[in-house]
Amino acid sequence: MIVMNQLKINNESIYKENIIKRSKQLYGEKIGSNVSQRIFQLIVDHQDMRSRSVTGPYWTHEDIVLITYGDTIQSPSQPPLQTMRSFLNRNLPAEFSMLHLLPFFPYSSDDGFSITDFRTVNPELGTWEDISALEENYDLVVDLVLNHCSRENLWFTDYLTGSEKTKDFFIEMNPDENLSMVVRPRSTPVLTGVRTHSGMRHVWATFSNDQIDMNYQSPDVLLEFLDILLDYFRKGARMVRLDAVAYLWKELGTSCIHLPQTHEVVKLFRDVLSLVEPGALIMTETNVPHDENITYFGDGDEAHVIYQFSLPPLLLHAIFSHNTEYLRAWAKELDSMFLSPDCTFLNFTASHDGVGLRPLEGLVPEQKKQAMLDALRDRGGYISTKRNRDGSESPYELNISYFDAFRDPHVDMYQWHIPAFLLSQLFTLSFKGIPAVYIHSLFATPNDNIGVERTGQTRSINRRKWDRSELESLLANHESESGRVFRSYKHYLNIRRKQLAFHPDASQSILDLKNEVFGLKRTAIDNKQTIVALYNFTQVRQYVSWQELSVNLVGWVDVLGECETDLTSEGLTLPPYAAYWFSKQ
Repeated sequence: MIVMNQLKINNESIYKENIIKRSKQLYGEKIGSNVSQRIFQLIVDHQDMRSRSVTGPYWTHEDIVLITYGDTIQSPSQPPLQTMRSFLNRNLPAEFSMLHLLPFFPYSSDDGFSITDFRTVNPELGTWEDISALEENYDLVVDLVLNHCSRENLWFTDYLTGSEKTKDFFIEMNPDENLSMVVRPRSTPVLTGVRTHSGMRHVWATFSNDQIDMNYQSPDVLLEFLDILLDYFRKGARMVRLDAVAYLWKELGTSCIHLPQTHEVVKLFRDVLSLVEPGALIMTETNVPHDENITYFGDGDEAHVIYQFSLPPLLLHAIFSHNTEYLRAWAKELDSMFLSPDCTFLNFTASHDGVGLRPLEGLVPEQKKQAMLDALRDRGGYISTKRNRDGSESPYELNISYFDAFRDPHVDMYQWHIPAFLLSQLFTLSFKGIPAVYIHSLFATPNDNIGVERTGQTRSINRRKWDRSELESLLANHESESGRVFRSYKHYLNIRRKQLAFHPDASQSILDLKNEVFGLKRTAIDNKQTIVALYNFTQVRQYVSWQELSVNLVGWVDVLGECETDLTSEGLTLPPYAAYWFSKQ
């Protein structure tokens, strides 16, 4: 006990030294010293208010995240958050361990990402009590939209009227300033004009003119968001997602993305959490090329969890082209990475934002990527663009229902639609990391073209709001697409949560097979289970010999049990779009 207490004291000392060091790196010797003291006081305040503590390991083989908006499922008799809870309790009582509620705060646009008040629950959704009720069954993931706020936020309103407190909260810039080096995720101008008490000013707006960027060169902004971060954990969060964090710090003459100061802020957040809530997790959201994305692990001292942004478009391409060459090459490179035991990826396919295309850069040849995008436009998809430094525009994001991305619009009752989609989901459930499922993938929700027309936003194509009674009727109909997918998906999730070899830290090796097939091997941390997962990415049967596989699977058990198992003494034949999880214990 004395040794353990001494270790805790030593660790606390290290975290406190890191906080002082990072504060000075961000704000200089004198101001930084004051900032660190304010942070320590903030820590004491939250420790005094805390009535809960996260215990246990960061993650286990049972962890699967469900991603949803608070009002995705609605009913006339309850607030949406209560409807969500009762729907999950009835229909998905044991399939997920974590619930990622996308922003549930008051907002003015962008479906919740233009926040007017970071500390209250949108009354149209429910209350903090409704959030706490969800915590009874799930570890909660909460969004911290820390790069920007709504122009209707009181901070910005105060700025416009000349408030002393918020005068440095936003970034004023001369519109004649040369901003050509700034990396842009949108095609809109980086500056937006606003009328203030002292006349017209131009402020930084990375994403839209209703999303005004915060100025982290002001220590008050950093302290404000650190306080909000700790407040979310105190109110029930297990993990906080740092939205659009890559653009946090701005410096003229730079790209204003991934700046060293941005990384220091994330590391500072982690140091603070290590003192206040050691079991809490930070997840970064950086929709950028793979090599840039993984820098947010730092040296194991930055994000605990990073979105696996290259996986959704690579999977789409592999299934679209019936060729796993590029997916396999990327996965093998990923396996060669050293990851700290306290770091892992969040694996997903669909999300509220659509499929990022920048994460494909350098992974799939441009001509082949363009062929896929042309076909997906034919399937109802939209391609948004970003502005490049030379003024040109290039693809940034694909907006489509991930389910409809596999539908052939030229074939009625296309027989491979559901098998191809389920293959993509099973692959993701078996890949190293924590799997996350966007709620519309469970329901096989098609493209919401009416939503796009209503909002004028292409991202609305994958953000449908369901009436609960209509949805449950569809799910109960085993002949409907929604019913077929939902029934199969529930089955897969329940099987997946029992496999020790699918622990996020369990080893993974990618098998060298022909391009039509993908294989991976997972081994449990304690070596008590090995799983060989095999996938056929084509519409025809594929044969794999034990010699190719380097393992004879005769006697192994396919825990999925979905496909016929055609094993011989020489090898295995995989039916079209077949998926197997062969287990040996």
